[in-house]
Amino acid sequence: MSAALLSHRLEAARAAVRPATWGRVRAVVGMSVTVDGVDAAIGEAVALERSDGARLVAEVVAIDDSGLVCMPLGELAGVRAGARAEALPGGLSIPVGEELKGRVLDALGRPIDGGPALGHLPHVRTGGTPPHPLRRAMVDTQVALGVRALDTMLPCGRGQRMGIFAGSGVGKSSLLSMIARGTEADLSVIALVGERGREVREMIEHDLGAEGLARSVVVVATSDEPALMRLQAAQTATRVAEWFRGTGRHVVLMMDSLTRYCMAQREVGLAAGEPPATRGYPPSVFALLPRLLERAGTAEQGSITGLYTVLVEGDDMNEPIGDAARSILDGHIVLSRKLATSGHFPSIDVLESVSRVAPRVTTPEQMAQANELRRLMAAYREARDLIEIGAYAKGANPVVDRAVQLRAAIDLFLRQDAATVAPLAQSQAALATLVAP
Repeated sequence: MSAALLSHRLEAARAAVRPATWGRVRAVVGMSVTVDGVDAAIGEAVALERSDGARLVAEVVAIDDSGLVCMPLGELAGVRAGARAEALPGGLSIPVGEELKGRVLDALGRPIDGGPALGHLPHVRTGGTPPHPLRRAMVDTQVALGVRALDTMLPCGRGQRMGIFAGSGVGKSSLLSMIARGTEADLSVIALVGERGREVREMIEHDLGAEGLARSVVVVATSDEPALMRLQAAQTATRVAEWFRGTGRHVVLMMDSLTRYCMAQREVGLAAGEPPATRGYPPSVFALLPRLLERAGTAEQGSITGLYTVLVEGDDMNEPIGDAARSILDGHIVLSRKLATSGHFPSIDVLESVSRVAPRVTTPEQMAQANELRRLMAAYREARDLIEIGAYAKGANPVVDRAVQLRAAIDLFLRQDAATVAPLAQSQAALATLVAP
């Protein structure tokens, strides 16, 4: 018997003989529940009794003079003032193990795919600790994502954390789906946080397929679920990725979306009495963001390559969540609405995007080729207005002349059908051919 499983069973035995202490629900306001008479700390769980005798689990998010302020992990229907409340020892935990591969879980780690239960697996708390900064392995190996524009122009390192920034309807989820199919990582952990319910089955059956799902773990909390479930989904997915990293695996963690995670924390923070700050986001949002993102990356063994979509409000790349995330992440991929509406897919604005580890994961020759393509694209963008009105005279600028000559080839190179996976070696060879003198 493993040490983790033995520890789990011992804790379950202690919980079974521990005396029960009951409290009462004092008030229910909005999505928060005030409980008194219960001894519990921030982050621990409380069970609330409903009118039908069932129990609703809630998490302690604040403590004030009136008691514990809790947020539910389900619907509050049936909870009334005076209902019994009991502290759940050990707090929230999720199952971990090899049997998670190929499974679809809810935010609490419970299967929702109709497969066998996972209660026999060892359980761990969802809160994790970022790797020690001096014990992290260096990011020095490129991980192929299967998207030509990314692998050549914005190379991603094993253990890097990248953000995909765009407004609504520009192709963030579609790009993430392409990466889920094309990545060469040992395992993918996919978190759908606060997204549309229809995307879950589409992601599993259309984007991943049976082969992709077999080496993936999918964690789901749709937009209709309580804020705490959406928060928990991000924590659960990250904790699962951490467990597999601890076994020496190289994991890709894809989260759609980081903004919905922050919006869920805004709901929780405001319900707990925090003052609204920037655009209504309470201070706790900007404290939790780095704690979540820093848990990804390299460790002493294994790595988590984090890919997080960021929904920017009104296509404003400098809005609070986008700006905070960009300052923490190791690179950003900007999607352009103008490209998307013109039928250019994936709609990656290469000139506005950057990978901070690119020089360390590619050869000097590959960096020179990427920089040459950027130079041509920048020259064309600078002279575009003159070219379109016919005011540019051929021969005035040799760089612009070459950019005009290669314009169609560059556009074709950066486009890719959503169902196509571009091998890394072929993408690099295509770039070398494109920019060759």
